[in-house]
Amino acid sequence: MGVEEWRYLDHGASDACTNMAVDEAVLQGSIRGVSPPTLRLYTWKPSAVSIGFFQSVEQEVDLEACRELGVDVIRRITGGGAVYHDRQGELTYSIVVPESWGKTPKDFLESYRFLCRGLVLGLRQMGVEAEFTPINDITVRGRKISGNAQTRRSGSILQHGTLLLQTDIPTIFRVLKVSKEKLSDKAVRAFEGRVTTLLKETGRKPELERVKETLKKGFEEALEVRLTPGRLTEGERAEAEKLKRKYSSREWTFRR
Repeated sequence: MGVEEWRYLDHGASDACTNMAVDEAVLQGSIRGVSPPTLRLYTWKPSAVSIGFFQSVEQEVDLEACRELGVDVIRRITGGGAVYHDRQGELTYSIVVPESWGKTPKDFLESYRFLCRGLVLGLRQMGVEAEFTPINDITVRGRKISGNAQTRRSGSILQHGTLLLQTDIPTIFRVLKVSKEKLSDKAVRAFEGRVTTLLKETGRKPELERVKETLKKGFEEALEVRLTPGRLTEGERAEAEKLKRKYSSREWTFRR
């Protein structure tokens, strides 16, 4: 028997509505049985803040600062907290796979550990001693380098997450709502102590294409599959265009 093939999508940079719409369109295709198991890598242009499905945008995001800086604001269909996705400083992945795929653990936490292993192995290939830290983080010597979120719908899984290449801490503190106490120099230093980046860990500016290729290999090893470059189907494209209207609507963004 040969190695199982998954589809690999290298989608480059898109706006927040497009990124979230494509993730959900592939998930919908998986639910209908017409989309193959897929790994997608992408970045954000312009920078964006995404909030978890259950969060309130008014409580989590400084909307005025986002408008001033030209930062998109989007609600995800996955849970978790508010995340700043920097145009230059982050690579995002998404995995869509049926729950019936034999290797995915049924247990929620164990499925995080299993699907995050591709990131862990990719980072280790870059000389970064990464490890999975429950519930859904990847850390390096206790510092977070990746956060991940998951949803399960009608028998299919969507998991997506970030890989920090470098950080823009002043912008993070502007666009996410934090108390005045948290804006102190001490708080900023504490934040820097909890988070790390590929730049910090390797001592050199990450080359995006090289990082993507290494992560691809990490996921191939972790999932024991061959990732074959592909493209969205016409059906997925059409679904994503419809979903973009949802993601760009005030009703969706401010639903809580």
